[in-house]
Amino acid sequence: MRRQALTGIYALLLALLGSTAVDAEPSLSEKLSLLAKAYPDAIERIDGNALILRDGGAPLDIDDGRKKSHAEKLAAADIEDSLSQIYPPGACAKPPAIDFDPGRIRSDALLKRLYGGSAAAVRRDLVTVDWFGERLQVTGKYGAAKALKAVAADLSRQPELRRYLSPSAGTFNWRTIAGAATLSVHSFGAAIDLNTGFADYWRWAGKAKGKLGYRNRYPLEIVQIFERHGFIWGGRWYHFDTMHFEYRPELIAIARAAGANACGR
Repeated sequence: MRRQALTGIYALLLALLGSTAVDAEPSLSEKLSLLAKAYPDAIERIDGNALILRDGGAPLDIDDGRKKSHAEKLAAADIEDSLSQIYPPGACAKPPAIDFDPGRIRSDALLKRLYGGSAAAVRRDLVTVDWFGERLQVTGKYGAAKALKAVAADLSRQPELRRYLSPSAGTFNWRTIAGAATLSVHSFGAAIDLNTGFADYWRWAGKAKGKLGYRNRYPLEIVQIFERHGFIWGGRWYHFDTMHFEYRPELIAIARAAGANACGR
């Protein structure tokens, strides 16, 4: 009976983690260290509950001290909230657990300080990336454009995948997320959407037994290549957006430190 109870608890924990194996979740201090390493040109140091940036602006609170629901985190995340769920890279795609949205919880305040607080400010750092015959505008900051070029180079070695990649549904676009007041990562030139002909999106899906009707039609080879170069995939989210990839090297670094694996153990 005791063994059955422990097995049930373990199964519940896996479900809460979105069917993701995690060896040991890094502490907040370790996560913040990896965040700083991902953006060394922007982040000077961590000082208690403050993130000190090199732009000379006011420090950002890491934790605002408020206990939030998942919806509240999506609407007004602090930095601690944005690092609270471990992104699971790997060769598998499973329906995520309810409200498992690693990376979809974002700190608008931090992203604006990293990339620019207006469309005009972001545009100053945009560069052109060749994407299978298209010329896409992507931020040149923090290695994002370089990473997307590396993704394109790796994907070009598998021509059978091209139909999923192009035409791209877009990169830079200063806008809020549909149905929300927070900015999309497209606003900062650090995201790309693939060919919409294969896209699945949570707002288009029905619900079954209280869960969204998850579906993915993109080959996992594409996902793994993006993840290798610091991008996360919207197909890992409960509120899924399978054509969407965004440059979040800190979350990939935290995933590696945690030993996170989308395929389980």
